[in-house]
Amino acid sequence: MSVTTSSLPERIELSGEGVVLRDWTEADLVAMPALFDHPDIAYWTPIVSPFDEAAARARLERDRQMRKDGTTILLAITVEGGAPLGEVMLRRVSEGAELGYAVGPAHRGQGLAARAVRVMAAYAFEQLGVEQVVLEVEAENAASVSVAIRTGFGLLDVPLITGEEKGRPYVLQTWGLKRS
Repeated sequence: MSVTTSSLPERIELSGEGVVLRDWTEADLVAMPALFDHPDIAYWTPIVSPFDEAAARARLERDRQMRKDGTTILLAITVEGGAPLGEVMLRRVSEGAELGYAVGPAHRGQGLAARAVRVMAAYAFEQLGVEQVVLEVEAENAASVSVAIRTGFGLLDVPLITGEEKGRPYVLQTWGLKRS
């Protein structure tokens, strides 16, 4: 199923689970390096490293282009719409939608990733009409495996995804959640 530009609204704000997922803004550029310029983010995600203000601006521009292209949504994870604490991503894929997330080091341990995943999965099911959402996670990434389990995802019996990112090989498991 291909995505058309009309399937992704120009502006999105989702609320639930005590979080507000909202569009990134120019005002967020100064906060993004503190969220994304961290060894854990560099290791487990494809987010560029080092992550400075120039990388933040490039990410915001890429976010806007992917939304315009109708392929991907990147939203800031906030409480009550305030300062960004992390990010959640939704990308349309052939089997439904893929979700991803990153929470700034200072904001971990609050369940933000799990809450954001649940809100974004509900959006994918209810607004985009997908039948399944997936998470692609390295088995060694205990925090992300915990998020998958806490949000009701199950490990799918599909081939592992292998590749290399930033000079490091990776092996991803696919976790899935079906529309209820």
